[in-house]
Amino acid sequence: MTTTPEKQTELVSVTIDGIQVDVPKDTLVIRAAEQVGVQIPRFCDHPLLAPVGACRQCLVDVPDAGNGRGFPKPQAACTLPVAPGMVVSTQVTSETADKAQQGVMEFLLINHPLDCPVCDKGGECPLQNQAMSNGRGESRFVGSGAGGVKRTFPKPINLSPQVLLDRERCIVCQRCTRFAEEIPGDPFIALVERGAMQQIGIAENAPFLSYFSGNTIQICPVGALTSESYRFRSRPFDLVSTPSVAEHDACGSAIRVDHRRGKVMRRLAGNDPEVNEEWITDKDRFAFTYATEPDRLLYPQVRDDDGSLRPASWPEAFAVAARGLHAATRAGGVGVLTGGRLTGEDAFAYSKFARVSLGTNDIDFRARPHSAEEAEFLAAHVVATGPEGGSVTYADLESAATVVLAGFEPEDEAGTIFLRLRKAALHHGTRVLAIAPFTTRGLTKMNGTLVPTAPGDEPAALSSLLGHADHGIGKDAVLLVGERLATVPGALSAAADLAAKSGARLAWIPRRAGDRGALETGCLPGLLPGGRPVADAAARVDAATTWGTDSLPEAPGRDGDGIVAALLAGDLGGLVIGGVDPADTADPAATTAAIAAASFVVALDLRASDVTRAADVVFPVAPVTDKAGSFVNWEGRVRGFDRVLANPASLPDLRVLSGIADELAALGQGAPLGFRTVEEVWGQMEDLGPWDGQRATLTPVAPLDDTAAARHEGLLLSTWKQLLDNGTMLVGDKHLAATARPAVARVSRAVHDACGPTVTVTGDRGSVTLPSEVAPDLVDGVVWLPASSTGRGVLSDVASPGSRVTVTGGNS
Repeated sequence: MTTTPEKQTELVSVTIDGIQVDVPKDTLVIRAAEQVGVQIPRFCDHPLLAPVGACRQCLVDVPDAGNGRGFPKPQAACTLPVAPGMVVSTQVTSETADKAQQGVMEFLLINHPLDCPVCDKGGECPLQNQAMSNGRGESRFVGSGAGGVKRTFPKPINLSPQVLLDRERCIVCQRCTRFAEEIPGDPFIALVERGAMQQIGIAENAPFLSYFSGNTIQICPVGALTSESYRFRSRPFDLVSTPSVAEHDACGSAIRVDHRRGKVMRRLAGNDPEVNEEWITDKDRFAFTYATEPDRLLYPQVRDDDGSLRPASWPEAFAVAARGLHAATRAGGVGVLTGGRLTGEDAFAYSKFARVSLGTNDIDFRARPHSAEEAEFLAAHVVATGPEGGSVTYADLESAATVVLAGFEPEDEAGTIFLRLRKAALHHGTRVLAIAPFTTRGLTKMNGTLVPTAPGDEPAALSSLLGHADHGIGKDAVLLVGERLATVPGALSAAADLAAKSGARLAWIPRRAGDRGALETGCLPGLLPGGRPVADAAARVDAATTWGTDSLPEAPGRDGDGIVAALLAGDLGGLVIGGVDPADTADPAATTAAIAAASFVVALDLRASDVTRAADVVFPVAPVTDKAGSFVNWEGRVRGFDRVLANPASLPDLRVLSGIADELAALGQGAPLGFRTVEEVWGQMEDLGPWDGQRATLTPVAPLDDTAAARHEGLLLSTWKQLLDNGTMLVGDKHLAATARPAVARVSRAVHDACGPTVTVTGDRGSVTLPSEVAPDLVDGVVWLPASSTGRGVLSDVASPGSRVTVTGGNS
């Protein structure tokens, strides 16, 4: 067997400050210098942005070494590629380069205000630092008028409700405008005026619609761009910085949490080349105030004899919860519903608590519309895969020839994936196909192609990609499947079939940070931790042996919808619920009624809600800042983080469940969980490890025949959540909320002409009135609504996705 040799990288030999170094062809001089330990000062240069040479601070001397590779004047190291035999002298060895850099610095400081003590960038400012290291010690500036008056502007300018611009501080490095154009493709900021009056301003005729604007603040090398939520709130040297992981989606983005005296002051993007590079969404950056809202739960509560909730000690709450769950177990059983905010360790605790303490497989992490087909799909194709096991990764998105999006809108549902896909499309020629009802703004920015698909027709659209003349895919393709496909019978089966027949690689993209970890740790009715099928006797014995119990329940468990139905029917006696918002579930009214109907409810939550107000015992649990743990991102990559703040008012979910389990064991039910800390949970997770037996299989599901439904009047409802909406983890920052995209109904031109600029969409659960906006290529017979941007949300106020709705004029 012969193997094709890997293509060798062409190397170029250059000399920098007397040191010879071999670097890949086309390497910029500024990067080559870094390899020999020389840091050339710079402002406009950024490794993830195209070189522009705007600030000129990185000037170096490139004399003629007799080979025609020299220049008569200093050159910008950030735009100059290396050449064979090139000799470069930086400020370290060349007076010419040093003088040139000092001159540029002096020029930049002519009009720059000397307000470092009050500037938000003071203490972490590249201009401040490099003025000291690469500038002159004295200023020759004498401005116009007595005392030398510097140029000033009215300030600040609101580029958005969140991002503010102080123009007199700007050095026109263009990092912000280049980022906006190159990375997210959001032209909300631009260069205006010309010559000496050139400055940064609001882009003309470009409404602010960016989900990534906060990155411009972080990469600004001066204090020109600041955030409304942090401006003048703290000094950098007063802050303690802790690395962490963003908790708002399944991307696993690295962040840095800066805090002071027990309070988070700001969050910044972390540097993680394998995941988010150096970018995060505004949601990841600014949406952290939910943990300090006035309704934050600060102590356990138990329901008194008069029906009211009263404060209780932790031991009393554990005891009351155990007695109630013990009685409910004997009266029919207890179901367990968890939300997407759980860390992997907390999810493991719920999974073990359900099986060992409650003796049930009635557990589901999918507090959203879901299906039995989805559970089988996850067990067969997703669980127990990861980067080291050949799963799809961020890097694979950049190298794929084609990426298919099915039931998934990355700009709204996974911002980091969107940025990678846009980078792949623009720089690597990756073709992006979207199976969707219309071309979204994000798809346009990825130069993507729409495969027009009405809700419910996704199985046929997926099947059509095999051998399609224009959209056909092969083994060099990646198929990204969103959680929304679970609402379409046969869609996930069609995706699996397409991957099998074409050789394309398949990946599942959940919307919430804790979903993949909950899957891996067995928070599904048919799955134990590590991908062990509940139906497999050997898998149950394996888990039971590791957990030190005699046996695990064999009866098939109920999924989330089944738990709700059983509670309403009186077939289940109790409920343990953690971090679930009924508004996100398939039938919010039914979920709310089921919680009310349960004989005993234990709620573990961060803030007061309708769920906690209906519960019999309420436990305050810690947000991600107050506990250590890990999230498993969509790739299957484990992203761990440490505790940022110490807050004795709440405990991690795993510690609460352990306390209840101890009390249940004292009553003769189940056994202690055997852990109280994250480290102890990890020990048990490592002992279990992944399942090495037979994986669960997916029984193909046929698509629904919509012939009868097609005879109904009305339009099909399409919906998904926008990145910034009315979600409970977005409250508290009014400036961030003001940047959310407007809630509009997207309709066809015909519907807009017939109904006007405002429409009322009515379904079997109610109606909502919104401004209408024409989507030119919207599939006939479809209307799109943002799922959670108005009222109680589409699932509560209108209908379930894919339902038939009517659209009328807003004033009719």
